[in-house]
Amino acid sequence: MFNHIRALLTGESQPASAKESTRLQIAVAALLVQAATMDDTFDAAERASIERVLAARFSLDGDTVRRLLAAAEDAAERSNQLYSFVRVVVEQLTPQDRVGIVEMMWEVAYADGVLDPDEDALLRRVAGLLYVSDYDRGAARKRVLQRISVAGRNGAGQDAKAKEGR
Repeated sequence: MFNHIRALLTGESQPASAKESTRLQIAVAALLVQAATMDDTFDAAERASIERVLAARFSLDGDTVRRLLAAAEDAAERSNQLYSFVRVVVEQLTPQDRVGIVEMMWEVAYADGVLDPDEDALLRRVAGLLYVSDYDRGAARKRVLQRISVAGRNGAGQDAKAKEGR
């Protein structure tokens, strides 16, 4: 995996299927980094949330996820727009999988227990660019809030819905 990420960043040759898979992983991770940094902080809870959802979505081990996240942070810093990341996701994923990406972004946005207005605006914007309807975006958000609420009742987390302030 690390070789794939390095090859993508350096332009080295690799099989087309591996290149597309790596491009998708970096694009998704970069969108998650954008969600985490919209409130001008990137704390440990947000980092852990990104690592968890990336590991689950792409079936990656911890070291690979950390390298992917580092590559995504670098890609996000070098890019001043979301479109290049969004385009990869739209090209490679089904509409239902794109809803899953929006749900992952909600998880990251709520990782610190508070939804910042800039995070909310980013999610609206990215969902539109991914051709995810307002209904599906809202349903993804509700699923995340439900998981957070259940985790909070079980003592494993905080109820972000109460902290949202809406």
